[in-house]
Amino acid sequence: MGLLDRLIGNDRKLATTKYAGRESASDRASRVRQHQHRARGVQEAAQQGQAWEDADRQRERTRGRR
Repeated sequence: MGLLDRLIGNDRKLATTKYAGRESASDRASRVRQHQHRARGVQEAAQQGQAWEDADRQRERTRGRR
């Protein structure tokens, strides 16, 4: 085994020992993206619901004035 093999060739061994049980960077990025996507959807739905409610209140107010 050459020096380069010893420096680079132990990635799999290192991954199974040193980083065992830890979340990978790509797994974390995927989890964060998913969370942000869901949060945006919830926020948009809340804003649309509030806009509908405001418009409905306005319609009720204008009906009462006639």
